[in-house]
Amino acid sequence: MRPVRLLIADASALQRAGLRAVLSENAGADLIIAGETGDGGEAVELARRLLPDVLIADATLPRMDGAAVARAITTARLPVRVLIMTAQDSDDELIEMIGAGATGYLCKDTPQDELIATIRAVAAGGAVITPQALARALPRFVAAASAPVTGVTADLSALTGREREVLIHVARGHTNAEIAEALQVSDTTVKTHVGHMLAKLRLRDRTQAVVLAYETGLVKPGD
Repeated sequence: MRPVRLLIADASALQRAGLRAVLSENAGADLIIAGETGDGGEAVELARRLLPDVLIADATLPRMDGAAVARAITTARLPVRVLIMTAQDSDDELIEMIGAGATGYLCKDTPQDELIATIRAVAAGGAVITPQALARALPRFVAAASAPVTGVTADLSALTGREREVLIHVARGHTNAEIAEALQVSDTTVKTHVGHMLAKLRLRDRTQAVVLAYETGLVKPGD
């Protein structure tokens, strides 16, 4: 497998140096840093030019904050995944980042092994937001959303019964391992169901699937 190319965007040179050190000491050769910047506007420009697999962006970048950066990359349809690192972990910020198109949201004090696992998962096409954060914030996001995040009218009738079950679990913030345990199937089977479900609904990732499940009423706040 080819290495995962990363772009780091953080206004603090010390934070960038710390992240570089963590990645070089613990991640191995499968993660490489293609570039870095301390400015949100430049982060978008570098993302266009370098096309990294993952942009690791501070939520509070100057000129363009993390949400604006994620929105610009999503709007431009760049093949770049955005992982937001934050010092706040607030509901409002999480909602804003999801709406902007970020597929990862972590606190800056996240343990190193969890950070590296998240980077790899986001690069592989996953959406990594802790189940606790999703459960806390998604009802508010659905209630406040002025437009569908998915941008398509999805037909849930295209799903099999098992795929619908998997979508419900995903919407509740369950991991693949938790879904596998609940359905008494293997992790590989769950991954297959998730892939089929996303393809049939023409969704980009799990985050869009979660929002769609709430928008269509398949899952309701408080379920």
